[in-house]
Amino acid sequence: MPLRLTGVMLLFFVSLSLHAQTDSLNSMQEYRIRQGLPNFFAKLKSGGPLTIAYFGGSITAASGGWRDQSVKWFQQQYPQAQIKQINAGVGGTGSDLGVFRLRRDVLSQQPDLVFVEFAVNDGGPYVHQTMEGIVRQIWKANPSTDICFVYTVAGNMLPVLQQGQLWPTMLAMEHIAQHYGIPSVQLGMQVLALLKEGKLVFQGKPDQYPDKLVFSGDNIHPNTTTGHRLYTEALVRAMQQLRNNDQPFKHPLIDPYTKDNWEDAQLVAVKDLPRTGQWIDLSNTNDSVAVQFRQRFPLLVKATQPGSSLQIRFNGRLAGLYDLVGPGCGQYDVTIDGQAAKSYPRFDRHAVYYRSHYFFLPLLDAGPHTINLEVSAKKLDKMAILKTGDNQPGNLDKYKEDACYAGWLLLLGSLTNQNK
Repeated sequence: MPLRLTGVMLLFFVSLSLHAQTDSLNSMQEYRIRQGLPNFFAKLKSGGPLTIAYFGGSITAASGGWRDQSVKWFQQQYPQAQIKQINAGVGGTGSDLGVFRLRRDVLSQQPDLVFVEFAVNDGGPYVHQTMEGIVRQIWKANPSTDICFVYTVAGNMLPVLQQGQLWPTMLAMEHIAQHYGIPSVQLGMQVLALLKEGKLVFQGKPDQYPDKLVFSGDNIHPNTTTGHRLYTEALVRAMQQLRNNDQPFKHPLIDPYTKDNWEDAQLVAVKDLPRTGQWIDLSNTNDSVAVQFRQRFPLLVKATQPGSSLQIRFNGRLAGLYDLVGPGCGQYDVTIDGQAAKSYPRFDRHAVYYRSHYFFLPLLDAGPHTINLEVSAKKLDKMAILKTGDNQPGNLDKYKEDACYAGWLLLLGSLTNQNK
């Protein structure tokens, strides 16, 4: 789901759009080969074994979609190769969370190729920094790992894309791709062509348009047999060109495009942080919420008592929390370096069910900082919040609790002595 534009995000889009008017990369091309995927194709042609990581949002995570379809194509083209895939798609998230979870979700499994798909969900002011952080983390871990950026499309992008120009997040990613010689594939070119010819409807129900292709039902997520198929066909066309380069080499980690990139992003288990009050360790329990999210949060803690807190002392510039939002959630009161507390609700208009979520605290000057995340005593008007959405509340009992969950600390920097 695309991120809602805040004032900062809007400023990013405006400034990047103005820059795009003279940017040589700001044109729709189905693929840009650059340095290609030589290590991947050399290993593929030799029979592997090899691993492909698909790193993105819900469009990548979708079962039976372009991820599964493209793996099947590789297997058909190279039947002697042993191909394993990593599904590292997390719905509703962009490269800002991706750069933190990359090591755990992708690099720990030593991929030979990483497809990176975040253009639809990205929209904050740090796309250059987060995408570059992803690239540099990958090549620091293994300079022989190949990378390919892929761009999916959403309905809100159409007015820009139909002018032959890139959506601002795509253009930011192209800056990084060009700097590092990374190939990129625009998966939506054929979608736009068919839309222009009147042969495709971007959003609708298939039975309402029997003589046309219906791309999606919600203006974002492609239907498996139409939208995802068109995405796969675009990727295949690009791969047929990219496979001509199969001379292996190690990717050099050149000077960064942005000196403040997020290559130092890391996940820290919240379970290991100092805590006050009553926190429940849900690891290895049968708690229904913990079981549902155990793969994402193997170390999950929960507190319902107001005043229970987590303390973070670190040397760096940014901290955030990777946690849960849901019907039984309340909010955190957060203080940074002793300043006035600010509330961070862990409930929203979609919170009729539990889902993983995350939030960042304000970017700070690099240096030592102390942060306190406290379970708030302030009650949220959950029914009023739900009325701003489209979901029915259902059983009201599930909203009675005002808990805060915590799984991972998101950190640009490093922890300092937590016992001071």
